[in-house]
Amino acid sequence: MERHGDWVRMLGLRSAAEVQAFLSQVVSQPDEVRADRSRSSVKYLLKKLDDKLLCIVVVGNERARLGQAAAYVKGLLNTIEHPLHDYEKMVVLVATSKGVSRREIGRHRWADLMPMWNMGREGFEQLYEQIPGPKPDVEEAWRLTGGNPEMLANLHRAKWDVEAVAAQLARAKGITAGFVEKWGRLLREAVEDPDALWSAEGEELASELEARNLIVYNMYDRSEKLWIDQPPPEKDPELGIGKRVAWQTPLHREAVRRALEEAAA
Repeated sequence: MERHGDWVRMLGLRSAAEVQAFLSQVVSQPDEVRADRSRSSVKYLLKKLDDKLLCIVVVGNERARLGQAAAYVKGLLNTIEHPLHDYEKMVVLVATSKGVSRREIGRHRWADLMPMWNMGREGFEQLYEQIPGPKPDVEEAWRLTGGNPEMLANLHRAKWDVEAVAAQLARAKGITAGFVEKWGRLLREAVEDPDALWSAEGEELASELEARNLIVYNMYDRSEKLWIDQPPPEKDPELGIGKRVAWQTPLHREAVRRALEEAAA
């Protein structure tokens, strides 16, 4: 918020939650969508604001998988420093949920990273209230998702079938029988306490889980100045959050737990 105060004030937004809601609205209902001619994974969503035009750039996940995250962000930086046209203001916001991309980008001197965790409890409850039809109580929804809106949406689409969502996550993240067999003991310890990975023995498995986007490794200090919006708690075993390592959501941890149970059956 503080870093982009002029931009936020121009839009009349007062909090990080309002910024997030506004960006979501632009992405879901843009005035115009333009595709990048040379990169099919990149789209430009335009929103008219009186005499100004706001552009949000959406980049597909495949760029990060190809190891091009740092090159792409540096390209955006070059666009700001050496624009092809005159602009009154230009702000570029880039977000990724992948720890691998964070490492790749963060090692450069021109990078300035700020983490953003899942939704806070108050905002999550407001989102939960908008969901129609039968649903578990808000405490159960919070316990399953840890405040992650995508996981809440996945549960709603699956008619609140936790097993189905966990199974889909396990498939998508490559939690195979061979993977479970290879890392069995350490994996079980990480399910109980993700900080078990914060050791020389756990580092290799941590890299594997981070590459699958199952955990966040080397968590930032919880000072609010270092985070966008509300940081996660220092430690919350119920949600799978440790001091140094955290599961992306409780459902990500549940997917691994169920894979371990199947392997042991």
